[in-house]
Amino acid sequence: MDKSFTLSRNENGIAVLTMDVPGETMNTLRAEFGPEISEVLTEIRSDHQIKGLVIISGKKDSFVAGADISMLDACTSADDAKQLSQQGHEVFLALEALTIPVVAAINGPCLGGGLELALACHMRVCTDSAKTMMGLPEVQLGLLPGGGGTQRLPRLVGITTALDMMLTGKQLRPKQALKMGLVNDVVPESILLRTAIEMALSGKKMPKKAKASMVNRVLEGTSAGRNIIFDQALKQVNKKTHGNYPAPEKIIDCVRQGMTKGLIKGLEVEATHFADLVMSPESEALRSIFFATTEMKKESGAGDVQAKPVKKAMILGGGLMGGGIASVTTTKAKIPARVKDINETGLSNALSYAYKLLDKGVKRRHMTSAARDNLMALMTTTTEYKGIKDADIVVEAVFEDLGLKHQMVKDVERECGEHTIFASNTSSLPISQIAEAAQRPENVIGLHYFSPVEKMPLVEVIAHEKTSAETIATTVAFARKQGKTPIVVQDGAGFYVNRILALYMNEAANLLLQGESVEHLDKALVKFGFPVGPMTLLDEVGIDVGAKISPILEKELGARFQAPTAFDKLLGDDRKGRKNGKGFYQYGTKSKKKLVDESVYAVLGITPTATSDAAEVVQRCVVQMLNEAVRCLEEGIIASARDGDIGAIFGIGFPPFLGGPFRYIDTMGPAKLVEILNQYAQDHGERFKPCAMLVEMAETGSRFHS
Repeated sequence: MDKSFTLSRNENGIAVLTMDVPGETMNTLRAEFGPEISEVLTEIRSDHQIKGLVIISGKKDSFVAGADISMLDACTSADDAKQLSQQGHEVFLALEALTIPVVAAINGPCLGGGLELALACHMRVCTDSAKTMMGLPEVQLGLLPGGGGTQRLPRLVGITTALDMMLTGKQLRPKQALKMGLVNDVVPESILLRTAIEMALSGKKMPKKAKASMVNRVLEGTSAGRNIIFDQALKQVNKKTHGNYPAPEKIIDCVRQGMTKGLIKGLEVEATHFADLVMSPESEALRSIFFATTEMKKESGAGDVQAKPVKKAMILGGGLMGGGIASVTTTKAKIPARVKDINETGLSNALSYAYKLLDKGVKRRHMTSAARDNLMALMTTTTEYKGIKDADIVVEAVFEDLGLKHQMVKDVERECGEHTIFASNTSSLPISQIAEAAQRPENVIGLHYFSPVEKMPLVEVIAHEKTSAETIATTVAFARKQGKTPIVVQDGAGFYVNRILALYMNEAANLLLQGESVEHLDKALVKFGFPVGPMTLLDEVGIDVGAKISPILEKELGARFQAPTAFDKLLGDDRKGRKNGKGFYQYGTKSKKKLVDESVYAVLGITPTATSDAAEVVQRCVVQMLNEAVRCLEEGIIASARDGDIGAIFGIGFPPFLGGPFRYIDTMGPAKLVEILNQYAQDHGERFKPCAMLVEMAETGSRFHS
């Protein structure tokens, strides 16, 4: 069997240990490496000619991307998981205990277990490459660093900085890592190994201490000060997680115990907490999302059909969506984009939108102003159909008006090439209706982005019955280049995400009209795990936009999509939400807290009494979303429960710790959901009637995920 670790010796007494896992593009740490590493360490200890050790990766662009997560799914008990952590501790303690200087030479991603390996070395040097990133992102999988990270990181960079890194999972660039003392030096890739060898030869075993701020130094220097830090961190965590994610609290406890009772006690606590988290339903759900998105990256969306390269894109419409789409096309995908709008104002808006986003990177020193200007040069503008003959894809982001979209299709077919894809960013109109105006319907597809485009990870790629497989594959690849997670959905009003969202929002509106307060509704659903409540979301999306989509969905999908008529009153009072500073909440106030605009109740003719408890509010809104998600699977709108879970999490922020609507139904049990829906149908009407697929699953006891 090929080895993953190779030891070579230099004449100057420095040994180089190269990690290169056979057959993999990136190195990951695995339990089975334990004996191999122990053998190497024994060899190093017994060879007195070795004066220092450098650990480097044999992979071109990465150090170690972390531990192999599939190991965790193989754990059948907390004891199995604890053993994994303890095995890592043993190896890293043995590495740290070497009496010769040990240097980690880092190029590319150095994350999770990879950074824990580097932390067990006595010194670290990294390259200035844009690919070099360091971090402990375990919290994003509902876990904590289980290889000693919770103990070594705070001892190196200080408690406050270490907690910030571990509780957010943020990744550091080389300059940031040097500033905080995580690495001892940053050098060009060409001299990485040479520098690491020189560091090992110099024999200085102790790393530089981090440059903590004066306040942090004072606080971290006393046990009372440390307690303040831990208590504050806990308070912040609870405010953010609402108790839905157990990992952050356990990370804080590991650091607290380790800094109070010493490294060995800290490692013991880390292994125990790590094991509990591995077996937790929250981590299982978050890991399922990781595996699903990894799997999806390998799929073209159209079987074996290959995508055609996109060398130039055109965006129709310079509004908020158009500007965002043009921005991710040039900055993420590095594809030239030409923005067309009927007036110069729209064009300058699109340019300034992209510029502001890039300039943030310059201000934070993530990029140079020259790099910003080079990316900006990829975006050009026009008020006429000029310089677009060779566009491979046109993304249309104009108003939700079928006549206008038909005009766009005709214009593009007249002005662009025969191969040009016409992708519509419609949020509700069926693509087949848009394609009715096309001479080449096989080139017409839906590409539905979510706002704000640069932040929301999901796009829906919508194929109508005449869309060619090549068009699907090319559009999926284009969206992926923009940094998006695309899901392919079939055509139909509202597609998938807006369809499940509409019923959820309508139910929140029904509860509001029943007398629940705006604040009560929003708080209940945020506590449940949504990033924002439904009323806040309606203000953000635009009450006018919601009002425009509802009739389309009702016409195409039936009476259950009927929006409460009271919404006409909101529009009659010119309430559009944040965009015009008038909605459910107050805008432009000096208050740090979001304040409800109490005058909205008079407009709707209601007096808020908040009669239902939070659990009832949540249940009524969420079961509507769950029922509709299953209906979309039943109708073939989505291809699988996996796609439905990813679509809801990445598109509307369905609580990730629940794993998505379909995993949540599996946890609850379809029979239980059907029982709740039937009761609501009796109490509140037909809109709650469970779909046929759910009823059948309740009878057979089947599940969506094995």
